[in-house]
Amino acid sequence: MASGSSRRSLAAPKRPVAVVGAGIGGIAAAVRLAVAGHRVTVFEAQASFGGKMHQFDLPGGYRFDAGPSLFTLPALVDELFRLAGRRPEDYFRYERLDPITQYFFADGTRLTAWADEARFAAEIETKLGVPAAEVRRFLRSSGRAYNATAQTFLHKSLHRTQTYFSADTLRAMAVLPELGLLSTMHARHRRAFPQEPRLVQLFDRFATYNGSDPYQAPATLSLIPHLEHGLGAYYPEGGIYSIAQSLVRLAEELGVQFRYAEPVEEILTAGGRVTGIRTAQDVYDFGLVVSNADVMPTYRRLLPHQPAPERTLAQPRSSSALIFYWGMAREFPELGLHNIFFSADYQHEFEAIFQQHTVADDVTVYVNITSKKTPADAPPGHENWFVMVNVPHDQGQDWEALCRQTRAAVLRRLNQALGTDVAPLIRAERVWTPPGIAHDTSSFGGALYGSSSNTLLAAFLRHPNFSRQLEGLYFCGGSVHPGGGIPLCLLSAKIAADLINNS
Repeated sequence: MASGSSRRSLAAPKRPVAVVGAGIGGIAAAVRLAVAGHRVTVFEAQASFGGKMHQFDLPGGYRFDAGPSLFTLPALVDELFRLAGRRPEDYFRYERLDPITQYFFADGTRLTAWADEARFAAEIETKLGVPAAEVRRFLRSSGRAYNATAQTFLHKSLHRTQTYFSADTLRAMAVLPELGLLSTMHARHRRAFPQEPRLVQLFDRFATYNGSDPYQAPATLSLIPHLEHGLGAYYPEGGIYSIAQSLVRLAEELGVQFRYAEPVEEILTAGGRVTGIRTAQDVYDFGLVVSNADVMPTYRRLLPHQPAPERTLAQPRSSSALIFYWGMAREFPELGLHNIFFSADYQHEFEAIFQQHTVADDVTVYVNITSKKTPADAPPGHENWFVMVNVPHDQGQDWEALCRQTRAAVLRRLNQALGTDVAPLIRAERVWTPPGIAHDTSSFGGALYGSSSNTLLAAFLRHPNFSRQLEGLYFCGGSVHPGGGIPLCLLSAKIAADLINNS
């Protein structure tokens, strides 16, 4: 039988650990565990690392980041390098964005989200007529909620009793009533800006950060705007893929072994604990396993002989995405790195996703253009457009028909907003559908964030970062606590690694 790889560690050697999946959460967990002295082997089904955070090229010289496009909380990445005694800037560089996003409303209004709070509030007052003081009051409230709750709800396990007996938890509880604990994000935003539905729509869209519905998601999620407007949005030099690339370089320097194109077929157990993993190549002895795979395939495929937490697995899935990657044969100076083209009826759009499990005829379109920051991502005079629409996760819908319908709706929205016939400018194209996302990343149904956050208790019903049934089994990634997206996946890795290191 083969065993975990050997290496020169920074600390005294500890038990070997297998990490299943080389997504950003798995990579970060591997780094933390290697720094702590564990011998770490990462098993990845694909030919390379990154999970949703991979890159590819299209003919004609267009490069794309396939998945995540927004980068917040860069300190969580810097921390990994510092833990290893490295200087982050030797591996990874980024810049703070200003402006952050260009907004295009269905009535023709255009709005720029500036990094500076005062300038952003003044822009809203000028364009939408909402007093800047009201906007700043709302943003400060969002900041207070984030600062009071992040240490409890994001940095710690919600499934350990000791989490609830701390000063951080008391501070979090004190601020929750300010948000309107029993109301929804939409209701909270409508109370804050009763006369301006466009501003309500702008803040409602932050529910999509974790694949949820602002008309159902609890008002506590109104703290999310603080990530951009308080803490800042950033662009990594070379694109989002450089995050994973730099962390893999660090992990390899720490002795982590990556075994690509070697999917795990089973997590082996005996006597209520993990004993190893099996792949097509071999059987490996490991008393500690961290699954960075979605919890659904982890239980259904990798633990076929173990009882599954059915209540947790039955939680409603988050939204997915339909992404069109377009190589565009001209530049659009009115667009920035991040661009949002809002639909005319936001509520109908979310009803289509979460209640009817389809795609509305009029959709909100997100366009990310990394060639604005990295010109080499497109030929001179061209741009690389990552065009995304929020859609339901795959439940057997006719995605070929929905792709045709949605592509036409996207072009209508863009043509109207830009005053240009966009279709003839498309020189190269690829499409990523929910079934494709599911196939390529093992995300159940292509849901980008595991379960949705559409109920008050959703955060507590997410799968914990450890197994209650099997000793030695831990979890990280977007389908477990604290959720999906780059920052939360990094935090899930921190929680899982801390649980192992402190056990």
